[in-house]
Amino acid sequence: MTHTPHGADAAADHHADAPTGAGSDPAQESESYTHGHHESVLRSHRWRTAENSAGFLLPHLRAGMSVLDVGCGPATVTVDLADRVAGGRVVGVDASEAVLESARELAAQRGTANITFQHANAYELPFADGTFDVVYAHQLLQHLSDPVGALREMKRVAKPGGLVAVRDADYAAMTWYPESPGLTEWNTLYHEVTHAYGFEADAGRRLFSWVQDAGFDLDGIAPSASTWCYATPADRTWWGGLWAERCVASNFAVQAKESALADDVALEQLAQDWLRWAEEPAGWFAVLNGEVLARA
Repeated sequence: MTHTPHGADAAADHHADAPTGAGSDPAQESESYTHGHHESVLRSHRWRTAENSAGFLLPHLRAGMSVLDVGCGPATVTVDLADRVAGGRVVGVDASEAVLESARELAAQRGTANITFQHANAYELPFADGTFDVVYAHQLLQHLSDPVGALREMKRVAKPGGLVAVRDADYAAMTWYPESPGLTEWNTLYHEVTHAYGFEADAGRRLFSWVQDAGFDLDGIAPSASTWCYATPADRTWWGGLWAERCVASNFAVQAKESALADDVALEQLAQDWLRWAEEPAGWFAVLNGEVLARA
């Protein structure tokens, strides 16, 4: 199975025309998020917890702290963070109002009172300088055309001596078993699509560099890495199924077709390849995540 890549010039032309926001107010809109907010994407986001997505940050949290979660999504992690800073204040921001409604519903269901949500853009956070003890962003920077600019903004709203904590996957470092030409093709296509839109799929390995470029003092930066692993029958069914859906129904599919990198037939084939991998009794998939804690 092959897809139909266009050349570097075409990718550059497409990126030049790519929208930086969906509405008239650039300060309140996101860039063209590759995953989008299809149910298959939100299903993945809702699986995330503070333990499996912010473990590198948890030892540094204390009761009474103020925390900002940039790109909070449906807020399963954000609500967990609010529980960890009892008596403090947690704010989740996201560029999708629909997702924020889901976040508010979750906080209400959990009875989490020390949390609020706002519609905001990562490049223009609506907070004064030095507002938060901790600024956290999970799987966000890989979807931004200017991750260093966003990190500078996170640094601005962090208190002097406060923490900026970022964690992103690295798609080139993802690995799986058994060998699957289809999953290899998917990974190649994912890189091509994100490149066409000006985003960096291999953000995890670049976080340490980006944080330095954003003006953080090297002595105050602690880089690390951790993994997600999907190998049990239930995990394989869940992970393979959601990526099969993403290949044909999420914004990733839309962007792949808009940029002339794949057609419906190729995307359906990738979906079937994901489902076949999920059925493998020895199937195993690992996601490497880069992490950085940086003192403002």
